[in-house]
Amino acid sequence: MTLTTFGFLARCSAAILPVALGSGASVFALAAGADTMAPWYMPAATRAAQFADFREDYRRTVVEFQPFRAELSGLGADGTALRLTSLNPYVNAWFVLETGEGRNQRFWHLENAAPELFTVSLGDHGRALTVASEAGTVTCTPWEGELEEARRANLPYSPICEGRMFLRNQGSGSRTTREAVTEFLRGYVPFGESLINLIKDTLYEDAYLTSAQTMDESEAGSTVELLGHADLRRNPVMRSNLRVDLVGAESTQMEAGAWYAVQNAPGIYASVVQPGMVSQEVMSVPGANGLDGVENGSDVHMWAFDMSRFDLRYEIGTSHPQVDWSPRPSGGGRDYSLPGPDGFGTVEPLQMTGMMNPVFMDRLAGIFAGGFKRDHGAWRLTDFAYTNHGHHYGFVVNGVVLSRLQPGLATIYVLQDGTVHMDLWSDQLDQLLPYIRFARQNGTPLVEPNADGVGVPGSQVRSWMGGNWSGSAEAQLRTLRSGVCMRTIEGRQFLIYAVFMSVTPSGMSRVFQAYHCDMAMLLDMNSLDLTYSAIYPREPGSPDFSIVHLDRRMAESDSRHRDGSPMGRFIEFSDNRDFFYLLRR
Repeated sequence: MTLTTFGFLARCSAAILPVALGSGASVFALAAGADTMAPWYMPAATRAAQFADFREDYRRTVVEFQPFRAELSGLGADGTALRLTSLNPYVNAWFVLETGEGRNQRFWHLENAAPELFTVSLGDHGRALTVASEAGTVTCTPWEGELEEARRANLPYSPICEGRMFLRNQGSGSRTTREAVTEFLRGYVPFGESLINLIKDTLYEDAYLTSAQTMDESEAGSTVELLGHADLRRNPVMRSNLRVDLVGAESTQMEAGAWYAVQNAPGIYASVVQPGMVSQEVMSVPGANGLDGVENGSDVHMWAFDMSRFDLRYEIGTSHPQVDWSPRPSGGGRDYSLPGPDGFGTVEPLQMTGMMNPVFMDRLAGIFAGGFKRDHGAWRLTDFAYTNHGHHYGFVVNGVVLSRLQPGLATIYVLQDGTVHMDLWSDQLDQLLPYIRFARQNGTPLVEPNADGVGVPGSQVRSWMGGNWSGSAEAQLRTLRSGVCMRTIEGRQFLIYAVFMSVTPSGMSRVFQAYHCDMAMLLDMNSLDLTYSAIYPREPGSPDFSIVHLDRRMAESDSRHRDGSPMGRFIEFSDNRDFFYLLRR
């Protein structure tokens, strides 16, 4: 656990402190003041029992699964039975409102427009939904027609209660032709998975490979001093497929391993490199395999985000990642009596929009695609396949645990204070769960800190099955891949997102090492739509933004407005895949 994580716990006014940690359910006691967390009071013993129950395996709904949920009941003035559930009162973002009883019972997934400002409850003696802030209290009775109207509007986010709350509606989702064909093969064609592997092995390997022209004697322009240079054996100037306006430089002439500020995008920096340029000193650190000639010459494009300027957030798509079983675990790793590894096979009654809430559009700075689908997000072999139900990759959205965070997996997570962390998850870190707003796991680390805190290749980088790196059945692992790493410089956090045009996990590890990453993890792979990333520069004083992709070919994943202008993926239409996005503070 990082020092900043400990600092956060020390600042929490309602910290949950571990009394006992072990292989069984942890026992938690609430610090002074937590029992009176208005309006969501719950005795400490009840909260401890809910958390213990969260660790058990049995059939239930995703709402019943939440370890910190709290409920308020009431009766509307029109006689409607009401129950409002805060899925995590510490995060204060997602709620489920149940109206009516029996055949008239309805479920509504509500989102707090500003969890930091608004307190949501059933007020007026349980007869109304109240949203309170220092600026005043809004009282509404949306079950008297407003909710039905908001659902009929069929917007992913429909405002209610004078715009202080949103009804979340299931997004339709969007997918590229490649994804549609892939899902058809897997679902309906005999031996479809074998056919997909054949396609990957024969057509997709190196399908997106670019190898930029290099110029050893050219002028590269102004670089960013704080971020410095990667540890390379040579620093040629590259003509890459990244096309972005830089401060004091041209993207067609970027020195390998250097960082450049992006024009009209404060706090965002760009870099390019090839794995074969990494220094011998880095390559000699044990823990990774050798790189072949193709991998050595493949391009890597990177964004760096100064996290003192941004909030990182995460949403799952309309379809992925799912919460049912991956087909990979078997034997002791699978319980056929359960619809999913956590006791449920669907997130209903929660509604996944597959896009960012448009209320944040004026703060949007960047976006990048998430990790593996559930199908591939678990182990087929090794001990991980036969324990913890196959170690399905976990994820948390707005404080709601949609899939348990599994020990031993690389995890990027965001705490309530906005700090971003990357850790190898452990049972001890479960004490952070009340205060984790967003989290995503995706396999084992590409880079992890050694005893001296220096990033070195992860323990499973060399193992195809041990790292669950995916690829072909012949363990041909070189393909298009994306990854993310954390780096701390003079106490400042930087998040680095990279797209590698044709690499193995070893190549990713070496590049992240060379860029002085503290820890790094894989995200997705195989195509530019699955490794999509864009930033949104704005002219000073202008509300309009441009869409700049980490590789210009990623523009094919965007849609188009009727006037032909680009429609940004994940921000202007629903998508079936998960994604991260960065908002300016």
